[in-house]
Parts: sequence; structure tokens; C-alpha cells
Amino acid sequence: MIRAPARRRAFDSAARMQFLVDLLPVIAFFVAYKAWDIYVATGVLIVGVLLQTLWSWIRHRKVSGMLLTSALLVLVFGGLTLLIQDATFIKWKPTIVNWLFAAAFLVSGCTSGPSIIQRMLGENVTLDAASWKKLNLMWVAFFILAGTLNIVVAYRYDEATWVNFKLFGLTGLTLVFALLQGVWIARKSEAQAASGAR
Repeated sequence: MIRAPARRRAFDSAARMQFLVDLLPVIAFFVAYKAWDIYVATGVLIVGVLLQTLWSWIRHRKVSGMLLTSALLVLVFGGLTLLIQDATFIKWKPTIVNWLFAAAFLVSGCTSGPSIIQRMLGENVTLDAASWKKLNLMWVAFFILAGTLNIVVAYRYDEATWVNFKLFGLTGLTLVFALLQGVWIARKSEAQAASGAR
């Protein structure tokens, strides 16, 4: 039997490896942009995401819904970027994607079934219906904010600054939001477990 600390170390190592694999297409995009231009970088991103998806399939014999959705979005919008080659479309693309996510999360929260966030986290997190609704609305607000920030930076600053913000600023904001969400979920779960034990 593997002891708990050894299991934790193995999990932490796997999580770090997965995080690095998740970042590789973004890093490749940034390097290609600095070396060439936005169009070459977009092509590199498309190839990187396809390789990432293939690697996930070869290693796990499955592709997560989030990775598959990301790959489809990169293929569709990246393909349109290369086809249209219009600066306005390139700047609006992250905003459109974020607002589409906001709309999808909002609609899923208004249906009778589980929301998107509940489907994503429901196997590992136990919350009451009101908390799931709040969590879903938090993601709606975050996607609206991220889309708005993207277009503000795109039109107020030069292209290089916007690319840096898109890659690192939005990624950093997403990580911070996810961490804060984790703290919120932990507190809610503890409070609900404590009230259920009474």
C-alpha cells in the first residue's frame, strides 16, 4: 500500500506535469509572436493545441471536455484569424470567446439540469443548489469582466502590450479567480458539512 504522503507527492508531480503541458501551447505562441508575427504565432498555437489533445488521448485514452472545447475554439477562431487576417477580428476574438462562455454558463444556470460548473466539479465538490447557482454566476461575471478587459487593453495599448496581457494577464487573472473560487468552495463545503452534522 502506498502511504498518503507518497500518494500526495505523486499527485503533486502529476499536477505539475499537467500544468506544464497545458502551458506549452501558450509559451509556443508567445515565442513565435516575438520571433515572427501574430499569424505565425496563431498557426503555432493551433499545432500546439492539436498536439496537446493528441498527447492527452495517447496517455489517458480520453480527452477532457475542457481541453476538447479549448481545442475546438482554437481551431475555429485560429483558423478564422489565419483566413481573415484582420487586426480588428484578432483583437475582438478573446472578448467574443469569453462572452460566449459567459452566455453558455448563464443559460446553463437557467435550465432545470445541472449548470456547466456543476458538471465540471460535481464529482469532487458537494454544494447545495443555491451555492452551485452562485458559483455559476461568479464564472459568468468573470467571463464578462475578462472579455471587457481584453477589449479595453486592445484599444488603449499597442499590439505587443495587448498580446502580453492576453497571454499573461488573462491567464494570471483566471488562475487567481480559480484559487479564490477554491477557497470559497472549501469554506462553503465546511459550513454545509458542519450544519449537516448538527
